[in-house]
Amino acid sequence: MTEQATSTTTVNLLQDNIQVSAYLAEPKEPGSYPGVVVLQEIFGINAHIREVTERIAQLGYVAIAPALFQRIAPGFETGYTPEDIETGRSYAMQTQASELLSDIQLAIDYLKNLPQVKKDGFGCIGFCFGGHVAYLAATLPDIKATASFYGAGITTRTPGGGAPTVTRTREIPGTLYAFFGTEDASIPAEQVDEIATELEKYKIPHRVFRYDGADHGFFCNHRASYNPKAAADAWEQVKQLFGQLN
Repeated sequence: MTEQATSTTTVNLLQDNIQVSAYLAEPKEPGSYPGVVVLQEIFGINAHIREVTERIAQLGYVAIAPALFQRIAPGFETGYTPEDIETGRSYAMQTQASELLSDIQLAIDYLKNLPQVKKDGFGCIGFCFGGHVAYLAATLPDIKATASFYGAGITTRTPGGGAPTVTRTREIPGTLYAFFGTEDASIPAEQVDEIATELEKYKIPHRVFRYDGADHGFFCNHRASYNPKAAADAWEQVKQLFGQLN
């Protein structure tokens, strides 16, 4: 597949009194493209998330990454030091599932209003905190294909409190691919098993990938835990998944 030339910009999504910043990447070539929402780690819309958004656009999608911490820390982005992790976690703990879903729907609605974006089904991809949020976002009617990367806590909690996110599995209308590393201490194997069981139970089209020797954050080439082999395979799976949107 030939990668497409892309353009990028930052846009503001407006709803009521809320303004959510988002990073937008799209092919330069005129055409009709599916839309994909990219969901950040706890580190904000940083270089890694911008790069993922651009890579998706290069494949022939209009990709948008809304700032999920906009209500708490507008413009936040950071690196991967222990201090950065602590700050990012503190912001993630302040988010609410209802607000996250509202902001994701706001991003989808923005894409729907772009003339070059197809309106009949969107993709979603998220990492770390965003991997958990992607599982939530998979319940939205517009989302037809979801890639959830190492989302911790899916079986034990939901942002803001309430029943664990996994209990909403039956609401997923599309296909979900979930990616985990077997060395990820934050997501025990039994939690991955529980996710797989629930997806099977409700007959959600899905695949669960477990990469031997891969740790949390294995897809991010800015992190010490980057695993090139696992990341390359996962990217091929993502391309196959989002191919359903074309």
